[in-house]
Amino acid sequence: MKKRYLVTAALPYANGPLHIGHLAGAYLPADIYVRYLRLMGKDVVFVCGSDEHGAAITVRARKEGVTPREIVDKYHTSIRDTFEKIGIAFDIYHRTSEPLHHETSQDFFRKLLQNGQFEEKESDQYYDEVAGQFLADRYIIGTCPVCANTDAYGDQCEKCGSTLSPTQLINPRSTLSGAAPVMRPTTHWYLKLDEHEAWLREWINTGQADGQQLHDPATWKNHVVGQCNSWLDQGLQPRAMTRDLDWGVDVPGEIPHAQGKKLYVWLDAPIGYISATKQWASDHHTNWEPYWKDKETALIHFIGKDNIVFHCLIFPAILKAHGGFILPVNVPANQFLNLEGNKLSTSKNWAVWVHEYVAEMPGREDDLRYNMIKNMPEQRDSEFTWKGFQESTNTELVGNLAGFVHRVLVLMHKNYTGVVPAIDANREFKSGWNAEQVGTFDDELHLLHLKLEEMGREIERFNFRDALRILMEISSAGNALLQFNEPWKTIKDDPELVKVVLKLALQYVAVLSVALRPFLPFAAQRLRDQLNLQPLNDDRDLLDIHNELAEGNPVIRANHALNPAEHLFTRIPDEVIAEQIAKLQATAQANQPAVEASEPAPAAHPPVQDEIQYDDFAKLDIRTGTILEASRVEKADKLLKLTVDLGFEKRTIVSGIALHYQPEEIIGRQVVVLANLAPRKMRGIESQGMILMAEDAEGRLSFVGPQEGWPNGWGVK
Repeated sequence: MKKRYLVTAALPYANGPLHIGHLAGAYLPADIYVRYLRLMGKDVVFVCGSDEHGAAITVRARKEGVTPREIVDKYHTSIRDTFEKIGIAFDIYHRTSEPLHHETSQDFFRKLLQNGQFEEKESDQYYDEVAGQFLADRYIIGTCPVCANTDAYGDQCEKCGSTLSPTQLINPRSTLSGAAPVMRPTTHWYLKLDEHEAWLREWINTGQADGQQLHDPATWKNHVVGQCNSWLDQGLQPRAMTRDLDWGVDVPGEIPHAQGKKLYVWLDAPIGYISATKQWASDHHTNWEPYWKDKETALIHFIGKDNIVFHCLIFPAILKAHGGFILPVNVPANQFLNLEGNKLSTSKNWAVWVHEYVAEMPGREDDLRYNMIKNMPEQRDSEFTWKGFQESTNTELVGNLAGFVHRVLVLMHKNYTGVVPAIDANREFKSGWNAEQVGTFDDELHLLHLKLEEMGREIERFNFRDALRILMEISSAGNALLQFNEPWKTIKDDPELVKVVLKLALQYVAVLSVALRPFLPFAAQRLRDQLNLQPLNDDRDLLDIHNELAEGNPVIRANHALNPAEHLFTRIPDEVIAEQIAKLQATAQANQPAVEASEPAPAAHPPVQDEIQYDDFAKLDIRTGTILEASRVEKADKLLKLTVDLGFEKRTIVSGIALHYQPEEIIGRQVVVLANLAPRKMRGIESQGMILMAEDAEGRLSFVGPQEGWPNGWGVK
């Protein structure tokens, strides 16, 4: 492992509040990872801050009739406070509007210019003749060429998720005046991204750059590598690093033609990680440079999948072009979280807003964190439902975890007045890990240690769902220990056995009070209070537990006095969930267009085709697979070239889904494949199978596939 860690979480736009998709995408996984590192005694700095520049800020300001400064001040405070309330423990939450950030970003621009990394050139850009200004991407809306949404932005369609450029929009119009924009020439500085393509491809796929092994490519997620390769395969092009805007970081004034030019938000925003680190170092009277320039530092970016290209290609190119900075060792980007069957949408208010949640459900911060982690979209999109949230809390947090803790503490107080007894460590009993196995106190401590190590390995691999599952297995084993040995029954006949069983169960509880910290920090502290243990200081607390267990020592020893038992979690009643569902339904109805009386009936389903025999169906070899790479087929609007992992081999498949899905959004998608379809050449590419899709009355296509985590290459019956 590295000497130190610099962990970043994507800078949220300060133009609106946080919703649960933000938590599941970047901030919870980053928080878990950082808390774990701290508990293991690592030197780690966790930075984030508000992204306060770019067109999205000015668009929001125009809608609300206020200045951009008023918008960023309002939402910076809201976002910062929300993070604190839900337990995201940044070392610093900075702002890109701070003078230190402007200075740092301008210094970067100067250095890149000095190093010959920019090309100043003229290009055509949309201009609003009514408003009298050039239009940034978000100032232009029009019809999406992919899904025909009439209100797609110039950089992205929020309906289908496609990444766009303004010139791709059909019938574009200005959001400032509503007028059709015209093309006018303007001058900007372009980063020569094409000159970085070769080393970026090697670094992404092998981990090597400049002859050094900088990261382990086996630890990077398939959809991250796949999306990067999709861009690389299309060929990187020079990218404008400035914009014609009136809000943002100025291009340094001494540079010719700088008047009225601002830095492109994707140049200045990631530099915000550096300026935040500088501010943290200044506040703590230490040096920021080792965290960004020492090869013994692991730089890790936690983001959502929509920011992969910027963090894996563009920002690394900027860092290397500047010189002297390290590159990230991993960018564990998550995919998207959906809500009750639909995509989260800020514009349609289809979201669970985190600030509203913490206000409406005080004391249930960890309930939400648990559900977010359990359903974290680590490899593919996942979904939040209020019923699922209620079930996970009532069944797993209350029934399993809280139930176990409460039973142990109640029995300790009932039998030993809350004081931990001395025991015969050689006394045997039924193991909580296996009902058929006889255990001793020392043996069980060893098994508990192994389980903790297993949990840690999954966290280090960024598999937070699996790590949480392993943590809950500790609680389940503790419940089984009690159930198998029934101390409430055997206390009269075999009191010495009960002492051993309850003291061991108490060790499980004590371990949980520390191991819970990365996932459920509020519950961890409540549990420490019940155990009458010192508050965690997030400095090698888990490492100390490892050392104690490795040496066969109990975490809580004889004669330690416990505090009274309290319920760690409580059940969520049906009426609370009903209120939240009704709130969402009201939102859905508000977004539903009025239905005309003359509206035509829904289209009829296509007729079922001619009957076949089972033997006909049995000839189809349908297998599960995962899309590793995706790219457009040249001169074919409808075709994508896919690389699909079937477990036993990788196949090239050409699929006619390009009008429905962008290449970068399907990397990592699990699919089903007709594997024994005869090969067929399409646009000169041999297609070795067919991806099976569902199609509706409007001709829209949707993937069908196995449940998340299903292994590749197995048959569909």
